[in-house]
Amino acid sequence: MYKHLFVPIDGSELSHRGMDGSIALAAQLGARITGFVVEPDLPLAAVSRDRIAYAQHIQEHEARNREHATALLAQFEARALAAGVEFTGSHVVADNIDDAIAQQAEQAGADMIVMVTHGRGALGELLFGSHTRQISVRSKLPLLVLH
Repeated sequence: MYKHLFVPIDGSELSHRGMDGSIALAAQLGARITGFVVEPDLPLAAVSRDRIAYAQHIQEHEARNREHATALLAQFEARALAAGVEFTGSHVVADNIDDAIAQQAEQAGADMIVMVTHGRGALGELLFGSHTRQISVRSKLPLLVLH
């Protein structure tokens, strides 16, 4: 039924639970996993009139993003491979996290998106927002939400 799970992670405690939950599910289904990290684009506030300083700032930002994403995906891959689950990882830099997740999941050919939520309720979503809720609205793919 579901043979390709798309699992966005960010390095939080919740995303580590998402890794473990999605690996267990993939092992039961005989599915493979695409782990995905969205790194934020450089904020406009960082724009400087000093072109050399700005260029250096961009390079440093990109290097930090790449290192962070690579480390997270390596952890996820190690866990998946230890459980016998096929794994592919990817990351992008984007302004809109929700759009990036929905688009990349479809481009990867995933059958389902697996995400973890805080489960804050309506008030918490109003105050803090919810990527999980936005994905449920923006994506055509089934969404499995883990708590």
